[in-house]
Amino acid sequence: MSRRLRLETAHGWIGAYRSDPAIPPKGALVVVQEIFGLNRHIRAVVDRFAEHGYIAMAPAMFDLVDEDVELDYDEAGVQQGRELAGGVGFDRAVDCVRAAAKQLESDAKVGVVGFCWGGTVAFLSNARLSLPAISYYGGRSVPFLGEKIEAPMLFHFGEHDPIIPPEDVEEHRRRQSGAEFFVWDAGHGFNCDQRDDYRPDVAALAMERTLGFFGRTLK
Repeated sequence: MSRRLRLETAHGWIGAYRSDPAIPPKGALVVVQEIFGLNRHIRAVVDRFAEHGYIAMAPAMFDLVDEDVELDYDEAGVQQGRELAGGVGFDRAVDCVRAAAKQLESDAKVGVVGFCWGGTVAFLSNARLSLPAISYYGGRSVPFLGEKIEAPMLFHFGEHDPIIPPEDVEEHRRRQSGAEFFVWDAGHGFNCDQRDDYRPDVAALAMERTLGFFGRTLK
């Protein structure tokens, strides 16, 4: 069952999309969007986690600066998304995760999974909110790697990602040695079926690792 709802944050009300499993939940997940808003892809990700037995909720973080944003995966979408992400900022994004996690914590133990910009938000949610987290190709995390993870952490990267060079991946490994890492034979955005870099085979394998991680950490 999926529905849209309103979520109160420290910075005002925003929208959110939530999906609940048909079975007793294995856990609850805050799903953090890319720079393209709470779009069809992110809603599909939320629904997919529910199909695997998790309550999942994606806050519409861009509502803090512009409501109901859904951008295309093109040059114009990238430009607008970067501006919106900059307007929200990482501190307020983490506060949105905090609000979503607070709403979910009465239902089940909470984790976070984020994609691209949201991957960095997921990492910061681990360091600042002590939530188990998974970052998919979080390309903006390097400036924050001095922050210590406070819960189990997993990073997914693409070996051929033009946005995240190998030296940045190695910097993650060096400075976050307590985390798990998977580097896949893929580019950026390999989990998103709306992108040219989509790799269904890699996305499926990464999902297996993701489900295994949350199966261990959200018991």
